[in-house]
Amino acid sequence: MDFSLGERTEAFRVEVRAFLDEHLTADVIERMHASGTFNDKDFNGALAEAGLLAGAVPGYGDRDPIELYVLFNELEKAGAPYDGLAVTMLVAGVIHAMGTDFHHTEVLERLLTGEFNCCLGYSEPDHGSDVAAITTKAVRDGDEWVIDGQKMWTTMAHEADWVILLTRTNPDVPKHKGLTMFLVPMGLPGIEVQPVPTMASERTNATFYSGVRVGDEWRLGEVDGGWAVMGVALAFERGVMGGTNPAVPLLNHVRNWAAEAPSPDGGTMLDDPLLRERLARTAMANQVSQLLTLRAAWIAATGGLPGLEGSMAKLYATERYQQAVGWFQQMAGAEGLLSFGVDGAAADGWIDYDGRHSPVVTIYGGTTEINRNNVAERHLGLPRAR
Repeated sequence: MDFSLGERTEAFRVEVRAFLDEHLTADVIERMHASGTFNDKDFNGALAEAGLLAGAVPGYGDRDPIELYVLFNELEKAGAPYDGLAVTMLVAGVIHAMGTDFHHTEVLERLLTGEFNCCLGYSEPDHGSDVAAITTKAVRDGDEWVIDGQKMWTTMAHEADWVILLTRTNPDVPKHKGLTMFLVPMGLPGIEVQPVPTMASERTNATFYSGVRVGDEWRLGEVDGGWAVMGVALAFERGVMGGTNPAVPLLNHVRNWAAEAPSPDGGTMLDDPLLRERLARTAMANQVSQLLTLRAAWIAATGGLPGLEGSMAKLYATERYQQAVGWFQQMAGAEGLLSFGVDGAAADGWIDYDGRHSPVVTIYGGTTEINRNNVAERHLGLPRAR
């Protein structure tokens, strides 16, 4: 396959970069890290006004998934607050693929304004990555469903207007077959959001659902067909919509730091041959990550769902990111353990930030273990490990 981008896509990249030059200010980035909320509704709204947001919905409008990849690739490399936007556009893509006219009118059209957000309600405290084992239940009551249970790692729930919520509707069938997905308005009675701070400085949440009543029109997909909806969501989440170039901002920060930081052997750290080798290896890993992600985007652009390819891209990119952080933190010494705002912090604290952030990226969007199982079973044909 040809990984070169066409003239239209390259022009789109230039457009996105021009937008970032104008709208991604130091205040936006500082506010993101100070709050732990990697979302900015003013920034998202500006994306919508610039005509860039509708193209971020998989399968929607006249943009293809290659341009979708370009948008999130540029946001990620620039260090923009794109996490909330990525989740929201992921849900928008699921609605576009599997939603009803009601979902399109009530939710999708609003998401495209940049003024509204969604969050993901999959994982639960007792089940971790075994999403099919969830126990949050939805019981039919006439034209409504009554939902009871709890979810963990519902990032952006404190800013979200809707949660895409996986529930158990049939306990008497194999666990993958008794699930149903809903879009649930977060303002309904019976929903509670509790903050959960993380080592990466990002805020996530635990959410609780007690007797939450939601109309059947909010159901997304068939009754007991939630696993199929989940498959579409995961195919969008892994690879195409960010999360596969986290080491690009790190590389830039380390390069700038190394050009100024004195070396114990004289000169600057950039003169150190070992650091230069590691910078080069990180740059090569970033390029491989980009090509793997482009492969997933190409599959989506030709009508497929790149679940396997997205797993491969995420697996490689996040593990190489962890490796690079370890290298640079080691070479920065004690200063590489100092955070933002601390005098003497290497790369103004960015190396420490990436050191705390890199473990997190191997968890969200499917853990490393889950992605390895996916590759082993679907690509290598190995027997199921569970």
